[in-house]
Amino acid sequence: MIDSKQAADAMADIDDTVRRVRQSLIYQVSSLALLMWGVLAFVGNIAGWFWPRYGLYFWISIYAVSIVGFLAIGAYHRSRSRIRVFDVRYLLTFLLIVAFGIFVCYFGHFTPRQQTAFWPIYIMLFYMMAGVWFGYAFLVIGATIIALTLIGYVYIPGISLLLWMAVVNGGGLTLGGLWMRRS
Repeated sequence: MIDSKQAADAMADIDDTVRRVRQSLIYQVSSLALLMWGVLAFVGNIAGWFWPRYGLYFWISIYAVSIVGFLAIGAYHRSRSRIRVFDVRYLLTFLLIVAFGIFVCYFGHFTPRQQTAFWPIYIMLFYMMAGVWFGYAFLVIGATIIALTLIGYVYIPGISLLLWMAVVNGGGLTLGGLWMRRS
């Protein structure tokens, strides 16, 4: 027979294990999404640097590819673990985030340079909010990319900012995805 203190300790151990398994699953799926977005952000910024006139079209295409990528990640994860990680709510959330960002850019009359800095900062806000709920890795990734984006915005002149953002945003998300895979 166990006493109440031993039972409480056992329940605390179970709660801790459940929390760590949940965080591990979240990091596992999120790492794939970060790796995908790291590559897409790198490609989008490099393409915008080579062909600045078509930047909007590149990013619309990248968002479309990312939706397909999220569906593929969800199908892959479900086939391996039988757990559904993406559903219509995630798609709707993604579309609402993008719609609000477009709304802000349109009514804010942002220049292309301002938009180059706005989008990573805006998206990293959501990563940092996820960090409050799901693990500190999201906070570190978000805060680092925001800080480096602001440094580039202030100190990197002209269209060279796109090269900086390819490394900072694309590289940062890729490194963050690799880091989360190890956690």
